[in-house]
Amino acid sequence: MRDLLEKAVDHGRGLGAEFVDIRVGRVERTSLTIQEGVLKEVRSGYEEGAAIRVLYRGAWGFVSVNRVSWGELRRGVEEAFSAARALSTRVRRRARVVELPALSDRVVHKFRRDPRDVGLDEKIGDVTTYESLLRSRGFVRSTSVTYADIVGEKVYASSDGRYVEQGFGYAWLYTWVTGREGAVVASARDERGSIEGYVIWDRWSPEDIAKLVLGRLEKQLRAKTPRGGVFPAVLAPEVLGVFVHEAFGHLAEADLTLSGSAISDKLGKRVASSLVTIVDDPTIPGGFGTYRYDDEGVEARPAVLIERGVVKELMVDREHAALLGQRPTGNARAESYRVPPLIRMRNTVLKPGDHSVEELFEGIRYGYYLVSFRGGQANLDGTFQVGVQEAYEIVNGEVRDPVRNMSISGNTLDTLKEVDAVAKDFEIGYGRCGKGQTVFVSDGGPHVRVRKIVVGGAR
Repeated sequence: MRDLLEKAVDHGRGLGAEFVDIRVGRVERTSLTIQEGVLKEVRSGYEEGAAIRVLYRGAWGFVSVNRVSWGELRRGVEEAFSAARALSTRVRRRARVVELPALSDRVVHKFRRDPRDVGLDEKIGDVTTYESLLRSRGFVRSTSVTYADIVGEKVYASSDGRYVEQGFGYAWLYTWVTGREGAVVASARDERGSIEGYVIWDRWSPEDIAKLVLGRLEKQLRAKTPRGGVFPAVLAPEVLGVFVHEAFGHLAEADLTLSGSAISDKLGKRVASSLVTIVDDPTIPGGFGTYRYDDEGVEARPAVLIERGVVKELMVDREHAALLGQRPTGNARAESYRVPPLIRMRNTVLKPGDHSVEELFEGIRYGYYLVSFRGGQANLDGTFQVGVQEAYEIVNGEVRDPVRNMSISGNTLDTLKEVDAVAKDFEIGYGRCGKGQTVFVSDGGPHVRVRKIVVGGAR
């Protein structure tokens, strides 16, 4: 494989390319969905192919091929070069890349239990058992559970002498349940996963997950509507994680930053409380965004986005690292060999502080405890909205009644300035992020208190 890829890379350089890289992807996938006790879909398959990029006079050419052979790679390199040459007369800003020292490495992905060694019947049986537990309560009206595992290897070769072979693996479980009591309709979701293989049911028993989801749904059905207005709040790790990812993380992806995000002119400036340090960290054990090398063969390192309230750096790929004069972070990720890599988050977290969780509730006469999210979105101008599916009133420092149909919104930077206490605990969640392509990510942190946040509800 190495000789073949390096031969193709050399062919691209021989045509006159400034930079060439090839990324081979080999992937085995299994997925299944059960709805209302019925197995609706089962998919499995294997795919292999290569992504070819060529940089010529500041323009990129990209081609993917479905077979890894000399003939296909040569054709792909030549087509990518032709595309780059055609675009080179039209580009407004000529692209450059950071070239790195030559390197050769092989990273073996270690599983506790390889999903490929688990039969489809066992996977269907486990998900069926779990889904049946979700239908055990009378208020449940519909259920949908999806399980998927993706296992494979990426092989990367580039014209600056990089050659990396790297294994990877994800197992993912997604739950959506709706219920009804009288005129009240509610829903609850849950998402979790592992990079250690088929171990989800070892880490969390079907009974425990079902109990959590059904408890969340039941509270939604019987909860009160929150007051609308501005209140203090304590954010649990799951809600904090989606806020950090959606509301701030995307602003710090260099391609979006340079497109005019709310921090485009904030490097080196204070944008948050001094208690806030946000890091996109690919070294967190077990995270969905944990890996050694990105899809440009770059060593992945933690990117310190905010340090004690000050914007320190952005997440970059090779091109944006060259443009900004920044050390590469290893944030280039691609959904598959069929598409070029983009700047993507990995494990985006707010670092723990010094308080106990209990201390965060002290002194709040009336506010909210936000535990679990339903969805979130943010805009480049820094405005955000997050739906909350599990939340409680805080009255005189104590957690009281649950509330339903809650949302929080506001301006990201204004909200980060309102952080006045950060706990010592730490937890990450597992999910997916879409940015034209879908990749697996983790986010999270500790419990955090904000002095005020906008709550949507009844007035």
